[in-house]
This record gives sequence, C-alpha cells and structure tokens, in this order.
Amino acid sequence: MNVVTSREFNKQFSNQTKKIKSRFNERVNLFFEDMRHSSLNIHKLSGKYEGLWSFNVTGDIRVIFDLNQKDTVILVAIGTHSKLYK
Repeated sequence: MNVVTSREFNKQFSNQTKKIKSRFNERVNLFFEDMRHSSLNIHKLSGKYEGLWSFNVTGDIRVIFDLNQKDTVILVAIGTHSKLYK
C-alpha cells in the first residue's frame, strides 16, 4: 500500500513535537501492520471530513486519512481533536 501526504498534513506534522512525531511513527507502523488494532480507534468521520477516517496517535492527537484511492492511503491532517474538528 502506498502512502501520500497532503500539503496540509506536512505543514501540521512539521509543527508537532519530537515526542508526537515519534509516537506518530509507532502508530503509523501499527496502522499498516493491523488497521483493525483497537488502540488506533479507527473510525469514519462525518461533517466537514465526511468520507474520511481517523486514527489516534495519542489521547488527543488524531490523523485524518483517506482510504478512497485504490492501494493508496492519503494522510490529510494531523492535530489535536479540538483543532481538527472546530
């Protein structure tokens, strides 16, 4: 499976702390090993992100992603719950 990142994701990711970046790397590896792992809390979104999905990096940091492309996951956004869903 291919991974593509959006410009928005790249900008948001660059502003994350080293700790969050490290945690993201752990979680994204888990995501590709077992997308159904319960600790990721993957769920479909509604509202402005309708049709997209989310997984947890930490208790408050989320990654929004798109699974609608064949064999490609697009990482759309990363940030705190309150910033992403305002």
